[in-house]
Amino acid sequence: MSAYELTENNVIENRTYDEIEVGEEAFLEKRLTVEDIKLFAVMSGDVNPAHVDEDFAKSSRFQEVIAHGMWGGALISTVLGTQLPGPGTVYLGQTLRFKAPVRLGDVLRVSVRAMEKDDQRHQITFACRCENQRGDTVIEGDARVLAPTKKISRPRTLLPKVRLSERGRLHEILTAADHPAAMSTAVVHPVDESAIRGAVESAAQGLIIPVLVGPRAKIQAAADQAEVDISDFELVDVPHSHAAAEKSVALAREGKVGALMKGTLHTDELLHEVLKRDTGLRTERCLSHVMAFDVPTYPRPLLITDAAINIYPKLAEKRDIVQNAIELAHALGNTNPNVALLSAVETINPKIFSTLDAAALCKMAERGQITGGNLDGPLAFDNAVSEAAAKTKGIVSKVAGHADILVAPDLEAANMLMKQLTHLADATGAGLVVGARVPIMLTSRADDALTRMASSALALLLADHQMKASLPDDSHGA
Repeated sequence: MSAYELTENNVIENRTYDEIEVGEEAFLEKRLTVEDIKLFAVMSGDVNPAHVDEDFAKSSRFQEVIAHGMWGGALISTVLGTQLPGPGTVYLGQTLRFKAPVRLGDVLRVSVRAMEKDDQRHQITFACRCENQRGDTVIEGDARVLAPTKKISRPRTLLPKVRLSERGRLHEILTAADHPAAMSTAVVHPVDESAIRGAVESAAQGLIIPVLVGPRAKIQAAADQAEVDISDFELVDVPHSHAAAEKSVALAREGKVGALMKGTLHTDELLHEVLKRDTGLRTERCLSHVMAFDVPTYPRPLLITDAAINIYPKLAEKRDIVQNAIELAHALGNTNPNVALLSAVETINPKIFSTLDAAALCKMAERGQITGGNLDGPLAFDNAVSEAAAKTKGIVSKVAGHADILVAPDLEAANMLMKQLTHLADATGAGLVVGARVPIMLTSRADDALTRMASSALALLLADHQMKASLPDDSHGA
């Protein structure tokens, strides 16, 4: 009798039917981790809360999360398919009896033992057993396989490393079923397929009531190309994009729409009308752009500002940029966001102007010139988002490692950071221009309809928050 243990050798080799003796055994050992449970749930679709919901599991008979029963069964298959008999094995049948739960941290010894051979059909019956580190049997049963008759020796396939990407709360917020009622939105010059589809799909989700502003013939042509029905939407016919921007801003000033969505026109063209002193949508604050990101490797929504409007903002503009971002965080349900003022270093250096601005902004927050959030800076990016990095640098701060808002020193830095997260970290997000009388969805021509829908949801939440904030305190629940 001999035993074989699973190793990380470069070659995987079988034991043929003729080579295997009754009583021969093979085994592997495997520790159960949280990642194992999540990956098995993803692969199988089995999201039984006993395995994936910690709060539910605490109320179950086992009082903690346990492994899927078939996770252990899969390990038995691993031994049969890679060791004994190994490559060329055909599974014919399996019985399993689950004797005890497998808990997080348990180390299973998974073994198979040849019990009976059928020379006529080249079939072997194996006794299968999984024991935990205490020697308790958690799974047992029998497997019947068709054993290989030819020797097989192959290079071991190297599997890719799997990184679990879990969306943060932003995804939950923007897809919530109980969002506020849809708001009228001027869709400015929607004369291409993406722009018109984004408006229609946002309407279908109950996020906006589109008011399509632009040349009627071009808007209808775009709808025909996108194969969407716009017959139920109000269409304001104007001759060109300049007129569309002017009319849309006028509709917002008159209170006929609660938000603007950029369609197929240049950003400058729309913002020119927004920023007009007498007929635009200016407030006491400067306009700024905020991108709300869902980053799979970060546990909370992450707001980044300003990546689209203020190129090299001065201190007074940065004050408005910070306050605008805090207001959006409040709209998302974060009543006291952590604001990280980014620079290349975490100490004040007179040669690096962004460190001086960060220090001044923190003092402004202390004096009540910025309200509603916790500010700290200057902070390097790693110290802002990594608790371990902040600890290594000896930074003691509510914000360091727990940032909700990242304020970049200038547009270039914010834009690069935003695109790096999108293309290298699988981040998804929605952008808004804030600081005007109404939210402005400053979507790009390259944005798909899904991105425009996310921006619509963000604008809806902000508009609802601003409306409630303008009401007397005793009328918020009315």
